[in-house]
Amino acid sequence: MLQGVEASTSDDLVELWRAEIQAAKWFAVFTLPNHEKRVSQHCQHRLIEFFVPLYKVKHRWKNRQTAILERPLFPGYLFVRIPSRHRVQVLELPGVVSIVSSAGQLLPLPDEYVTNLRNGLLMNKVQPHANVDVGEAVRIVCGAFAGAEGILERRKNDLRVVLRLEMLARSVSVEVDASEIEGIYHAA
Repeated sequence: MLQGVEASTSDDLVELWRAEIQAAKWFAVFTLPNHEKRVSQHCQHRLIEFFVPLYKVKHRWKNRQTAILERPLFPGYLFVRIPSRHRVQVLELPGVVSIVSSAGQLLPLPDEYVTNLRNGLLMNKVQPHANVDVGEAVRIVCGAFAGAEGILERRKNDLRVVLRLEMLARSVSVEVDASEIEGIYHAA
């Protein structure tokens, strides 16, 4: 008779576990600056499913040494898959600021969004891109022209842009990688 009680209890636990899995949804978590990887380590220790989208970038140091770095695709964010009622476990993690929400309600992400993002990263098809349009003011953030400001003239292809820079009262076109620019937003 005791054996039947144990079987019933284990069946209940399996059903409870299945319900937890089905209730789990992906949420974007906002972290302190440069804490994405550290928060992911805390998630791993606490058995919270997480995903930090990272891409590889070649970086050249001032001493001319180059290295391949892994950078977060969405700086300041990572994704966790939890039932919404477990949000406190995530909010208590060191380095977590908040879970993305609206009017106090957590905003879940579709599973396909995270799946597609993972697949794109595996195929090296996902890279960050400056969110600027042709005609907008931009600044070059690295390379030989770092700090130079100009107007985005055209997109040459998916990863290259051409900027028009004003130098010595002349316009010159410079071709740089799209990841090397950022938008300049002036207060109105």
